[in-house]
Amino acid sequence: MANILENDIKYIPGVGEARAKLLDKELGIRTLGDMLSHYPFRYIDRTKIYRISEISEGDSPLLQFRGRISGVNYIGEGRKRRFTAEISDGTGRAELIWFQGIKWIEKRIEVGREYLVFGRPSFYKGELSMIHPEIETIEKAFSRKAESGLQGIYSSTERLSSVLGTKGLYTIICNLWPLVKEHIRETLPDSMRTQYGLIPLREAYYNIHFPQSPELLRQAQYRLKFDELLGIQLNIQARRSARLSKNNGFLFPKVGDVFNTFYTEKLPFPLTGAQKRVIKEIRQDTISGYQMNRLLQGDVGSGKTLVALISMLLAVDNGYQACMMAPTEILARQHYATFTRMLAGMSVRVAILTGASKTKERREALAGIADGSIHLLIGTHALIEDKVQFANLGFVVIDEQHRFGVEQRARLWTKNEQPPHILVMTATPIPRTLAMTLYGDLDVSVIDELPP
Repeated sequence: MANILENDIKYIPGVGEARAKLLDKELGIRTLGDMLSHYPFRYIDRTKIYRISEISEGDSPLLQFRGRISGVNYIGEGRKRRFTAEISDGTGRAELIWFQGIKWIEKRIEVGREYLVFGRPSFYKGELSMIHPEIETIEKAFSRKAESGLQGIYSSTERLSSVLGTKGLYTIICNLWPLVKEHIRETLPDSMRTQYGLIPLREAYYNIHFPQSPELLRQAQYRLKFDELLGIQLNIQARRSARLSKNNGFLFPKVGDVFNTFYTEKLPFPLTGAQKRVIKEIRQDTISGYQMNRLLQGDVGSGKTLVALISMLLAVDNGYQACMMAPTEILARQHYATFTRMLAGMSVRVAILTGASKTKERREALAGIADGSIHLLIGTHALIEDKVQFANLGFVVIDEQHRFGVEQRARLWTKNEQPPHILVMTATPIPRTLAMTLYGDLDVSVIDELPP
C-alpha cells in the first residue's frame, strides 16, 4: 500500500484537528490506514423498516421505522432543556428526544412531514422512545443506496459517540474511501488467491465497510482474516528463523550413566509409545545444534512430568544443569518430592527454590547452582530472580506455561550467555493445528495416550 495510508486522519473531510486527537485518544486511530482497518463489529439491515407496533423490548439494539411528526415540544430549562418530537405511523406512536444539538435538529424537523428514524429503542412504562436518533426525510433516505442494504456499526466510546453521534464513524469511513481506494495494492499473488478462494484486497476492504450483499461480506471477512493470520504466521516464522540462526543449541550427544540407570532401574512403569515418541523428538532437538523451543501438551496423568525429568537427565549426563519452573508453591514442592523420590540413591542432586524458601534452604540452593553441585533445580517465579545464577544451565522446563508471562519466561534465557533448551508443558487441550497457530515459533509434541 502507498504511503498515503500513513497520512494523519485529520485530512479526512469532516475530521479536522480536534476530532483527530479524540480518535487517537479514544481508539488509537492516527492514520488513514488505521481508520481503514477499523472494521464494523456488526451490521444492521437497513432494508428492514419496522412498524412502531412491531417494536418491543429485546428487539435489535439498533433499528429503523418510518412515521409522521405530529408535534414538537421543549421541556426543562438551561442545561436540563431537551427537545422532543412525537411521531406516529398509524400503528403506534413514539417519542424522539434530543438533549444536545437542539438548535440544529429543530431546523430539520417539520410537523406533518414523514421521516425515516434510526436509533436505539428504549421503553419507559411501556412507551417507546429514542434518544438522539438519526432522522431524515423519507425522500432523502430512499434516494441513498447506502440505506437500502447492510450498514456497519463501529465500536466507539461514550465520549466519542457524544461528539460524532451514532453514525459519525460511518460518515468518516464514507469520506475516507475516495481518498484511499486507488492506493490499496494487492499483497497476495493471483495463484495464492485462486488456491484459497480469496477476493482482491480492495474489494475486501470495500465490502467490509459497504457490504453489497451478505455473501460479499462473508468473502471480505474471510480475506481480511486470512491476511491477518498470514501476517501473524510470517512474523512468527521470521522470529523462529532468527532464533535458529542466532542461537546455537547446547549439544547433548551423550546418553550416559544417569539416563541409563534411571531408565533401567527407576522407571515406575514402562513408558507409553507416546512418551517414547516425545523423548525421541526432544533427543533429536538436543543433538541438532539448534536451540530447542518445544511445546509439550498432554492430559493430566499422561506422564508429561516423567518425560520432562528424563529430558533433564540428558542434560545432566552431558555436564549441564536443568531447572523446572512451576506456577505455584504447591506444584513446585510436588515436583520436588517426586524427583527426589525417583532419583533416590543416584548421584543427582536436586534442590528447590521458591518465594517461601527459608534462609538456609535458599542460601544452600543459590550456592549449589552457582558452583554446579546442584544438578536439578525446581522452583517458582523465584528462579528468575537476579540472584539465581547457574554454573551451566542447559535445559529449562516450564510447567503450565500459560500461567507465566512472556517476559518471565524470557528471563530464564538470560541465565546463560547461550540460551538453554526450552520445554514448555501444558495440560490444556489444544488442537494441533490451533497450537501451531498460537505457538508457531514452538515445535509441538503431544502425549496422546495414558499409561495403563
